[in-house]
Amino acid sequence: MEKWWQNAVVYQVYPRSYQDSNGDGIGDLPGITQRLAYIKKLGADIVWLSPIYQSPQVDNGYDISDYRAINPEFGNMADFEDLLNKAHSLGLKIMMDLVVNHTSDEHHWFQQSRQGKDNPYRDYYIWRDGQDGHAPNNWGASFTGSAWQLDQQTGQYYLHLFAPQQPDLNWENPNVRHSVYDMMNWWAAKGVDGFRMDVINYISKPAGLPDAKKAPGQLYGDAGATVANGPRIHEFLQEMNQNVMSQHKLVTVGEAPGVTIEEAKRYANLNGSELNMVFQFEHMGLDESDNPVLGRWTDRQATLKDLRANLTKWQTGLAGTAWNSLYWNNHDQPRVVSRFGNDATETDRVLSAKMLATMLHLQQGTPYIYEGEEIGMTNAHFASLDDYRDLDAINAYHVLVDDQHVVTSKQMLKYLGMRSRDNARTPMQWDASANAGFSTHTPWLKTNANYPTINVEQALADPNSIFYYYQKLIQLRHTLPVITNGTYALVAGNETDEQVYAYTRRDATTTLLVILNATQETLSRHYEVPADAQVIIGNYADDQGDTLRPYEAKVYQF
Repeated sequence: MEKWWQNAVVYQVYPRSYQDSNGDGIGDLPGITQRLAYIKKLGADIVWLSPIYQSPQVDNGYDISDYRAINPEFGNMADFEDLLNKAHSLGLKIMMDLVVNHTSDEHHWFQQSRQGKDNPYRDYYIWRDGQDGHAPNNWGASFTGSAWQLDQQTGQYYLHLFAPQQPDLNWENPNVRHSVYDMMNWWAAKGVDGFRMDVINYISKPAGLPDAKKAPGQLYGDAGATVANGPRIHEFLQEMNQNVMSQHKLVTVGEAPGVTIEEAKRYANLNGSELNMVFQFEHMGLDESDNPVLGRWTDRQATLKDLRANLTKWQTGLAGTAWNSLYWNNHDQPRVVSRFGNDATETDRVLSAKMLATMLHLQQGTPYIYEGEEIGMTNAHFASLDDYRDLDAINAYHVLVDDQHVVTSKQMLKYLGMRSRDNARTPMQWDASANAGFSTHTPWLKTNANYPTINVEQALADPNSIFYYYQKLIQLRHTLPVITNGTYALVAGNETDEQVYAYTRRDATTTLLVILNATQETLSRHYEVPADAQVIIGNYADDQGDTLRPYEAKVYQF
């Protein structure tokens, strides 16, 4: 039986950067409420909000100090309830970000936990004695440095897989788990419609916390790979499902770095025992450096061959047993048109953005659109480190340039321009007025310099814009069951094509043939297309048959 979320489309809002309503340079909840009609016009069904909870904002809200309060920068609970009610009146659902691998060190649980070894909250977090004056093991944190912080007051170390101000919760403690479930039920009772779960596959740590594998040249072991998909993860998620999800009609997606097909089948099994779907990151790692010291800080380009092989692996791997999340962008990834497309000229930007949208939205799964993707927003390419706000980018610059001298300042700024998370976080480009119509005040993060030409007002005025192309892709998903339920297959012989990606979607009555030229060149390819086949969407005004123009995308129905 088809589930409602299987042919839904999710639109992600990064609240800090979407719309400022009170002129302080920071986006807020009333600003999002003002723009719900725009999201409805696009055709999305679900609005996912990045964290809006009380937070010191060390990691842009992913360090939560109170799960039941709104961050004052964004407004208050009345503003949230207004947003929720307006969304529901428009037929939009609201998905909250759930960050429960860790809290802020300002959360009252942690404030209590660090008071002493006998405090009732001590076991809410992961505390260990050091070894020979060093950290308990060799794990490295995601934002550089050790994953362990020595707390002088009790002489023990606490675990933080991210920033030192983000201590990891101890999910082995049933009190932690039930505190989380109570909080989730509290939000569900308010009327929220789902949860996107931050690094949820990290919550079950391996017994004994063994040392992690260390790549040559690395100071620390890979903690993420060591904790991902831990020994009790499925037990914990099934318990969460029984206590929360089974009690409400919620949509759930788990962010799961390092997840395998086999694990994903368990997380996102269509039997509904755990989550509805997972975010995996394999296609996001295809352009990483071969040098483990650099990781994603590189200008390497992914090949079409690798991208197609990976998307195909997940399409066929989960078919019939679990459900895919389809995404190019989020708050942690650079802009897709700059990354896998071509933003060098206006023509290339528009054509390649539409081609990439077609590639993804015709596949099986639930598509996610990140704010600004629907108008083809690009990477910002800031000229100075001073323009960046992303903790990860700033730390990486200091380590690779200042400490290890692995790359020059000029090289690193180029890499940041291509890969920093701030590329996704620049203010939403609404119009050509000051600060892109985002705020009357200097924004918290610089706007992209190209906002006078790339903005919502311009997109809505142009019937051939990227916006209307996304709108049509969403309409097709809502009206053609084959997009949700049909089988996926590469066209025979397409596996090795370095330039064109061609696949079919089929059910008992309909076949769709999706043809995508991923290059700037005009190519010739012959596919068997019945004479009565119709082009139902494409990024050129006409169909030239076997001739594929630069970045051409077209979908035949027969």
